[in-house]
Amino acid sequence: MFNSMSHRVPKFVTTGLVVCLAFSLAATPIYACPFCSAVSQTLRQEMEVMDAVVIASATQSDLVRDKTTGEVTMKIEKVLKGDAIVKPGDEVTAVYYGEVSVGRRFMLSGVDPNDMQWSCLPLSERGEAYVIKVAELATADPLERLRFYDDYLQDDESMLNRDAYDEFAITPYDVIQSLGPEMDRDQLVEWMSEPELATDRKRLYLTMLGVCGSEQDLPMLETMLRSTKKSTRGGLDALIACYLTLAGEKGLPLINELFLDNADAPYADTYAAIMAVRFHGTEGDVIPRSALVDSLHHVLDRTDLADLVIPDLARWQDWSQIDRLVELFTKADPDNNWIRVPVVNYLRACPLEKADEAIKKLEEIDPESVKRANTFFSVPVPARDSSSDDGTSLPLDVSDLAFDGMIGPAMTGRTAYLATRPVISTSPRSAMAKLYAAKDSGSVQHAATKHAGVQRAATPVALLAVSQPANPWRLAYVLLVAALTFMIVPFLLLTGGSQPIT
Repeated sequence: MFNSMSHRVPKFVTTGLVVCLAFSLAATPIYACPFCSAVSQTLRQEMEVMDAVVIASATQSDLVRDKTTGEVTMKIEKVLKGDAIVKPGDEVTAVYYGEVSVGRRFMLSGVDPNDMQWSCLPLSERGEAYVIKVAELATADPLERLRFYDDYLQDDESMLNRDAYDEFAITPYDVIQSLGPEMDRDQLVEWMSEPELATDRKRLYLTMLGVCGSEQDLPMLETMLRSTKKSTRGGLDALIACYLTLAGEKGLPLINELFLDNADAPYADTYAAIMAVRFHGTEGDVIPRSALVDSLHHVLDRTDLADLVIPDLARWQDWSQIDRLVELFTKADPDNNWIRVPVVNYLRACPLEKADEAIKKLEEIDPESVKRANTFFSVPVPARDSSSDDGTSLPLDVSDLAFDGMIGPAMTGRTAYLATRPVISTSPRSAMAKLYAAKDSGSVQHAATKHAGVQRAATPVALLAVSQPANPWRLAYVLLVAALTFMIVPFLLLTGGSQPIT
């Protein structure tokens, strides 16, 4: 599809799509547990946006209620939110097509006080107690909430363990760290040994083990890293991060050997290792960045993956790779020309005079790539120095997110590589990285299909970072292109793109 459209759609349409992706990225919230993706909105989050939340019991059974409309009459037993709107004892009508018996309990969530519409969640006795406690803890300290949810992570009732997991997934990492002394390390290891454990759960438990474990866990983790069994290596990014958290800098040689300096390592494995290194460069506090960038240097030897780490080198102000990156730019061919814009942005971020000279040289080779970097990306802002006197990392600064284009009004200090939740398909960041690098010759298709099936986050340096006054002409240009894109894309969708655009 990309190929057929590339012959009909003008260049500015592709540019507009890139801009739109950038806009949607800026509005995408990120979540806090480093390697966790919440499956759905939590009960607490749902309650926050509702006008009223109540516990109610059915006053009708399947024998007398209207099965055609699904309407059921219910009596409010307890008001969890919205006591100015409804009272205990009030009767309301809700739609529920499942089995109903007199007295069956539900959590009803209502919106629109003038014409209340209720959604139903059937509750067990334990589920009701859980929901009531969730409402009570809605405004509590995050650590206090996490203590409550910790007891339900592997609960027999799926609704409860799923909601507890989702709460951990959206909890800031520093809060999870605070819970460390109260975590049950032996229980976590037992859960991780279950062969049927879901990968998302394993990621969470590995993150927690990194907080509460010790060097005694390293042999077990190394065995998992070296294993070739898919079930054992599930959640590899979290596994590597956990290993490095407990091993410190002396754990990097093993990660280099297995993933970063191993040309035979699968793309997904190397990418998982890069994710783990990024975590330690932003939120980790055990390995100095100087050691982390040395590990990332190995990835530059793999031209198909080098673009993944160039933003990290710039963000962490490693200017030792100018000559190497200039060589990558010079030798780039149509199969890997997406690497050129990240190289230019690295050089733009670099304060050395050598970098300015390199940009002039590269502009002679490929002026279009240099132009794209200058047009769509502000001058990159390197992250502040995150190393303390003892070589450990300091807390994450918002500037750490600049190089991955993750700055937005809803963002809350999480690592730059965590884009969305849940991660299901190619993210806007991944699509952005491929589209901006594609040549007019039709390599859009190649860039969009490269490494198909694996989420790629070859993120442009400082996608949305702002460090210079806004250019009103550039703003007008962007708005015009965006407006044209919103007109053209629906046309293509409606017509199937079969008619050439004149």
